[in-house]
Amino acid sequence: MALAHDLRPLNAHRCLLGESPLWHPDEQRLYSVDIAARQVLRWRDGADAPEVFPQDAEPGCIAARAGGGLVVARRDGLWALDTGSGAVERLCPPPYDPARQRFNDGKPDAAGRLWVGAISDARAPEAALWRLDAGGARSLVDGIVTANGLAWSPDGRWLYRSDTKAHAIWRHAFDLQAGTLGAAEPFAAFPVRGAGQPLSAYGGRPDGAAVDVSGAYWVAMFEGARLLRFSPEGELLGELPLPVRCPTMPCFGGADGRTLFITTARENRPADELAREPWAGAVLALRVEVPGLPAQRCAL
Repeated sequence: MALAHDLRPLNAHRCLLGESPLWHPDEQRLYSVDIAARQVLRWRDGADAPEVFPQDAEPGCIAARAGGGLVVARRDGLWALDTGSGAVERLCPPPYDPARQRFNDGKPDAAGRLWVGAISDARAPEAALWRLDAGGARSLVDGIVTANGLAWSPDGRWLYRSDTKAHAIWRHAFDLQAGTLGAAEPFAAFPVRGAGQPLSAYGGRPDGAAVDVSGAYWVAMFEGARLLRFSPEGELLGELPLPVRCPTMPCFGGADGRTLFITTARENRPADELAREPWAGAVLALRVEVPGLPAQRCAL
């Protein structure tokens, strides 16, 4: 897996459902969200706990905003967050019924459009992958249960996405100028957990992801206690075992892009599992040999 240094938690803080780590390209700071706690978090080197920006609805993901601060995709729509004052301003309403769905995983493309997938509360194939820009919201992929794994190849020719419930990852040819997708091509698939199968024998399901400068796709395997690294063609290159059952998403950051940050979850996990996993809910960090792609900025 091209690792350089040992894994560590950033500090003693533990999230319920940590997600969407972001190394802000302008601030050079790490942000993430705690979906269940309705918080956006800013992590400070050496601090015992992150700064907290409370939110009125669950934040699924965040992105750096071209004009400064963050864009926060929440259940109740898209919001701009001033990271100096903590003030929020609504940019657009949700393009779905917020009583049944919420925004989940998302990132901006190189043109500044924001791509965000939704999740169905009923775990039904009724969610979609949305493209949001000055022209509004457009659904590009329908029939999703839990949209995750969004990332682009270094040359921008491919968009990757997963449906966690389906245990599958796809890639689409991507047209940056038009903001459109080609047909879905299978990229990776994983066995569904069988009835009564112990977690120790289950490999997990694909959650959030990131791409490094070589084009390798790193994906967190929720309930699988590991990260996987795939080649651009979908060949498994390596596995990083983790001391937590539920990693949720990796991102690259640090001054040289070679620090890998990994959010994790502890919400609704069994007490005996949490007793064995004191790092569950932490943001984990380690050094890697291959740097990651820098985050794009959202133009909204």
